[in-house]
Amino acid sequence: MAYNGHTMVNRYEDLEIYQVSVEVAIEVYRLTKKFPKEETYGIVDQLKRAVTSIGANIAEGFGRFYFKDKLVFFYHSRGSLFEVKHFLEISFRMGYITNEEKNSLFVKLNNLSVKLNNFISSIGKQNGS
Repeated sequence: MAYNGHTMVNRYEDLEIYQVSVEVAIEVYRLTKKFPKEETYGIVDQLKRAVTSIGANIAEGFGRFYFKDKLVFFYHSRGSLFEVKHFLEISFRMGYITNEEKNSLFVKLNNLSVKLNNFISSIGKQNGS
C-alpha cells in the first residue's frame, strides 16, 4: 500500500506515477517507429528499455515489503527517467525527432520526475524517516 496524493492505493496500477509512466512509454514507442532502421538495435532499443524501466521499477518497488527495498526501485525508476531524457536529446540532435516532440516529452518527464520525487518523500514519511 502507498499514498497517491492523499488516498491510500492498494495496486500499483492506480498510482498516478505509474499511469503517467505508461503514457510516456507508449508515446516513446510510437515516436521510435519513424527512426531509421539502422537505429533499431541502437538508440531505439536503449530508449525502449529505459522508458519501460520507469514503470517496471515503480511496479516492482510497490510490490516490495521493506521500505528500503521499495526505495531502491523508486530511485532506479527516477534514474531511468533521466536516461530517457538523455536518449531523447540525442534523438533530437540526430534529427530523429522534432524539437516539439522532444519538448513535449520533456514536459511530461519533468512533471513525472516531480511526482516521483514527491512519492519517494511520502514513502519516507510513512516509514517515519
